[in-house]
Amino acid sequence: MSDEAAPGGVLRLRGREFGPGTHAVMAVVNRTPDSFYDRGATFGFGAALRAADAAVEHGADIVDVGGVKAGHGPPVTVAEEIERTAPFVAALRARHPEVIVSVDTWRSEVGRACAEAGADLINDTWAGADPALAAVAAEAGAGLVCSHTGGLAPRTDPHRVHYADVLADVVATVAGLARRAVALGVRPDRVLVDPTHDFGKNTYHSLELTRRLDELAATGWPVLVAVSNKDFIGETLDAPVDERGPGTLAALAVSAWQGARVFRVHDVGASRAALDAVAGLGAGTTGGGGV
Repeated sequence: MSDEAAPGGVLRLRGREFGPGTHAVMAVVNRTPDSFYDRGATFGFGAALRAADAAVEHGADIVDVGGVKAGHGPPVTVAEEIERTAPFVAALRARHPEVIVSVDTWRSEVGRACAEAGADLINDTWAGADPALAAVAAEAGAGLVCSHTGGLAPRTDPHRVHYADVLADVVATVAGLARRAVALGVRPDRVLVDPTHDFGKNTYHSLELTRRLDELAATGWPVLVAVSNKDFIGETLDAPVDERGPGTLAALAVSAWQGARVFRVHDVGASRAALDAVAGLGAGTTGGGGV
């Protein structure tokens, strides 16, 4: 990997800079009726705006807008996903001009519509399933999240998945996607990588990724983690979705100490406080995952 392709320094989005050791909070706003976490609480346009307002008030740096449930559920057409996301992105951009707006999609058509509406970042959680999406980010001047699913197709669950070394597989995949994005014209300082806990992985794999996240951070690409209330936390702690808050904060703290830079979360206030505590505990140290 060339120095040009792996900046290893500052992540730049919408005029803001996040260097190593800084923690950016990405708030989740799902414009879906069947989200695993909020069960459609922010499906309505007004409810989603109020959730975004609250997230910004509690310290969100980024608001990530999704229009399709990640897991199994009724099919959502491209047109419907655009209708759920692009007008909301436009309203959010007008309402909070200083906030970084992200769209969670694997579809190039949706990425283009949302970038035109004002999105700064395309969060591709399905590992380049639509190979045109990276070119859309490049054309729009947007950032791109490069993820890992072990070859899993969008909205499908892993079945008896196996890796000789899950971290090595993640590093090879996301670094390759990041280099491809840069080759297509995405600015290196707008590229993030996401190990994508639970996507194409079982609980053992997600825990292994969390323990070894410093190895992914060592690639030089800014690391995003999306661990909030996920199944690996629930299975580890035998906790239902609404009781995974403490486990989520623990996973966030470990990830931050290991060098993660962007954190996709449901509870912005608690996450911001936990990440600030990690930064404070690491202040003045020479090691400890980049804090």
